[in-house]
Amino acid sequence: MMILCLRYAKNREEAEEILQNGFTRVFKFIGQFKHQGSLEGWIRKIMVNCALQKLRNNLHLKPVVSLDTRDYDLSYGNNVLEYINGKELLKLVQTLSPAYRMVFNLYVFEGMKHREIAELLHISEGTSKSNLSDARKILQKKVTGSLKVAK
Repeated sequence: MMILCLRYAKNREEAEEILQNGFTRVFKFIGQFKHQGSLEGWIRKIMVNCALQKLRNNLHLKPVVSLDTRDYDLSYGNNVLEYINGKELLKLVQTLSPAYRMVFNLYVFEGMKHREIAELLHISEGTSKSNLSDARKILQKKVTGSLKVAK
């Protein structure tokens, strides 16, 4: 669950806070677990909801990001893990703004549709799609930038 929390948090301390809040809720509501599906899935959903609550509490912090897509190489393709390891990718995801990070994680890791993300985050589907697109561009720029530095 810590890995899940790290994906949603901006740093380790915030991830630990989400994890602690999540397990507090797990123990508080364990009696409501209906044994339909896995316990791990139920706990995972609680952790994601705690991460979303953290985002909502900090929603007033919205950085402005300028995207200039002309200066990064698209030739690396979609398999980023061939070029960087999972820890490096996690650190890059953590640098995203909270709104971008949430949409990216919910879409990529949780497999949610834009409609579901929009309902969950109280945004429009278009905003969800735009945030995902922007998050991908930012990550791609950072990945290709770190690859150029490594060469």
